[in-house]
Amino acid sequence: MIKSISLLSGLALLASPVSAQHAPPSEVLAVHDYVAAVSADRIEADIRTLAEFGTRHTLSETESDTRGIGAARRWIFDEFERISADCGGCLEVMYVSGTTFGQPRIPEPTEIVNVIAIQRGSLDPDRMVVMSGDIDSRVTDPLDGTSDSPGANDNASGMAGVIEAARVLSQHQFAGTIAYAGLSGEEQGLFGGGIVASHALDNGWRIKAVLNNDMIGNITGINGVTNNTTARVFSEGTRATETPEEARLRRFTGGEVDSPSRNLARMVDRTADQYIPNLDVMMVYRLDRFRRGGHHRPFNEAGMPGVRIMETNEHYDRQHQDLRTEDGRVYGDTIDGVDFDFAAKLTSLNVAVMAQIAGAPPIPANVEIAGAVQPSTHIRWTLADGRAAENLAGYRVHWRLTDAPQWTHSRFVGRTDEFTLENVVIDNYYFGVSAVAHDGSETPVVFPGPAGSFGE
Repeated sequence: MIKSISLLSGLALLASPVSAQHAPPSEVLAVHDYVAAVSADRIEADIRTLAEFGTRHTLSETESDTRGIGAARRWIFDEFERISADCGGCLEVMYVSGTTFGQPRIPEPTEIVNVIAIQRGSLDPDRMVVMSGDIDSRVTDPLDGTSDSPGANDNASGMAGVIEAARVLSQHQFAGTIAYAGLSGEEQGLFGGGIVASHALDNGWRIKAVLNNDMIGNITGINGVTNNTTARVFSEGTRATETPEEARLRRFTGGEVDSPSRNLARMVDRTADQYIPNLDVMMVYRLDRFRRGGHHRPFNEAGMPGVRIMETNEHYDRQHQDLRTEDGRVYGDTIDGVDFDFAAKLTSLNVAVMAQIAGAPPIPANVEIAGAVQPSTHIRWTLADGRAAENLAGYRVHWRLTDAPQWTHSRFVGRTDEFTLENVVIDNYYFGVSAVAHDGSETPVVFPGPAGSFGE
């Protein structure tokens, strides 16, 4: 039987079968504690350590214990091991690597080494949310692996945020898995992310969300604006892996702004409003900055939802620059250009998002919708079962006007696999469904059909 709800009659709501079901809370109180546990002082210490390796260029020294990318990645590995020791061995720390050559920025065979720490979920250990930062840095010449390149903001800030998130969340247990990733080769062509994405596919990692943090510590832009209360989240509008047939279907059903990555971005925006004081997220409807790239892209290209989280006002004199002063103008990505409180704020945002996704039940799968030439809209999905769904309280149906940037209406509908919104005409709105845990942890909203699918 298709359950239904009327927006026109309070009596119909009271009579509905879902009225007897207890709706979970809409706020996860523990998330406030996780946010408060993030330390700007620890992030500052880690950024300083990473910057003091001199250069972390992909082509730099690998044998030294004090300089170059080899020393940096071994230090990150050891930090993850120390964090794991503090939580009773809760992290699986590993290197994931591959060799690249014959590229414009990697002409000779070079091993690209990523550092991954995995905190396995208690109910659904192969379902993952990933937070990533980049290990490597660069100066003006992308092939210069010897000059000093502290990369304090780009991207020691993001890498330090990943390490701090591991410190905080490893003290708690979640239904799904959280992976903390230090990726290499970003400045040479996003090679580290591609290596990890391939490794994930080969090893059955079901990555449902990637939060790529690339430059989260600068608050003063080259445009003269200083702002520590806004962050940007970039996301692709349509899936990179969309087939021609799926594109044809989307043309008639919508979904151009409802890829899984875009709905992940909406969750990031909503999380900032609810859990992070004095932070507003600007959703940018673009894969990345104009004609530029970031390490979420290789995951998108492998079919995995992912977004880029970063500062709002960039300072280009502090990106990819030789350390120098010309005509009184200072160039270079040094520690004095980083605001550690802001880096902590954006790290807190990641922590809050990951705790909810990892704490939630499986993301709804096989979401379908119907209602053409009808007064009501019918939405259905696969009801999750088994151990992975032990924390499932039920599902929430969402809808919004087609030009609204954020989901504006929702109803908790309980443990069911279908629902009808009476007298809500399908032509006028976009719809979706999320899964909710008993403690209120909730998945991103899933738009119906292949356009919005997060996969199985």
